[in-house]
Amino acid sequence: MAQREGNLQAPTRHPLDWQSDDFYNEDSLNQELERVFDICHGCRRCVSLCDAFPTLFDLIDESDTFEVDGVDKADYVKVSDQCYMCDMCYMAKCPYTPPHDWNVDFPHLMLRAKAIKFTKIGAPLRDRILTSTDTVGKLATIPLVDITVNALNKNNTFRKALDKGLGVHHQAPVPEYHNKTMRKRVAPLVASQLNEQSETIEQPTAVSNTTGKVALYVTCYGNYNSPHLGEDFYNVFTHNGIHIDLVPKEQCCGMPKLELGDLQAVAKLKEANIPVLAKLVDEGYDLIAPIPSCVLMYKQELPLMFPDDPNVIKVQQAFYDPFEYLHLRHKAGAFNTDFKQSLGDISYQVACHLRVQNIGLKTRDILNLVPETNVHAIERCSGHDGTYAVKTETHDKSVKIARPVVRKVNEQDPDFFISDCPMAATHIGNLSEKIEQPEHPMTLLRKAYQI
Repeated sequence: MAQREGNLQAPTRHPLDWQSDDFYNEDSLNQELERVFDICHGCRRCVSLCDAFPTLFDLIDESDTFEVDGVDKADYVKVSDQCYMCDMCYMAKCPYTPPHDWNVDFPHLMLRAKAIKFTKIGAPLRDRILTSTDTVGKLATIPLVDITVNALNKNNTFRKALDKGLGVHHQAPVPEYHNKTMRKRVAPLVASQLNEQSETIEQPTAVSNTTGKVALYVTCYGNYNSPHLGEDFYNVFTHNGIHIDLVPKEQCCGMPKLELGDLQAVAKLKEANIPVLAKLVDEGYDLIAPIPSCVLMYKQELPLMFPDDPNVIKVQQAFYDPFEYLHLRHKAGAFNTDFKQSLGDISYQVACHLRVQNIGLKTRDILNLVPETNVHAIERCSGHDGTYAVKTETHDKSVKIARPVVRKVNEQDPDFFISDCPMAATHIGNLSEKIEQPEHPMTLLRKAYQI
């Protein structure tokens, strides 16, 4: 298969034409699926990434013709059902992405298939619940309700009933819910910071394209399930002379609904969040979030869905991965390297939604600044992938995808295991015999400072 010179360039992304009539035309979709599947069949380079590609190649190899034309188009959905929108095939493997003439964007083609399926038949109750992260989080963190929910999630009998009745695998780790949310923990710290700054009248220092003043978008998972991370973020950023506030109000970023194919829900969440975030940018804030998927949503997916919305682009340009932000400060000599404690050997699973941001391994680079610390990066998928690991029908596949990471961690037997994605860290930690407690990188950075 001939390739043109343009394919040697970095992949570029075309906007998602999700509001056109043709986007939802099934005949048009099937023509494009057949075209792209035929290209994938002739390449097979992505076979080890996820189960979407083995599913496709099995359909082809088991057909009468051993080609894509022998596959029943009704079976195309079996491929898109296995795609969890990690984007790794596009960003790291596929040689036929734009600017190549063949213009292959496998993840967004799968998204189109998911959107048509959702528009046509909706989604099961389980999937609607699992992707309604804000609603579930608010309900599950009501006082006493949180205790009940957490107790039930640890009860084997209840989990087996949930598996049978709702399709949530009984062995899949599910997060705890906390009544004392991230917002409740960080708000008093922010108020204290404001009082101190009013006395000293210190202004944030702008260096290396960063303002030195950030607003933390806490995210659903961060707010309800990992609230301690807020204190870690606050302490590390203020220790580096960075003013930190909370985004005053927010809803889910929309990534769970995007993965479901519910693009109208994504649009509604965008309308709720973007005006708030754009106003913060106008006030001189940079934006950060503790979960890579949420950062990616504002850096990539929403700008591709709404390329003509100036506020979406404004937010995109101000959004940073937190360690990307700290690394930019470090390059300008504004990062505090006065560490008090070494961290030893660290196994670091690099989350897919961080890798596809194309910023490099900034988490590794920052932690490697700590004396007597060695960070071993594992650039393989965790297999968690949003809701994929908790669904009964895909849990075993997620475990299979995670095995290379688990095997590597077990071989390294590290002092700490980390991932920028708490869900990925928990999934790997649950499968590994060498991990007692997975950590977030920001938690370890705070530990190194002893603050």
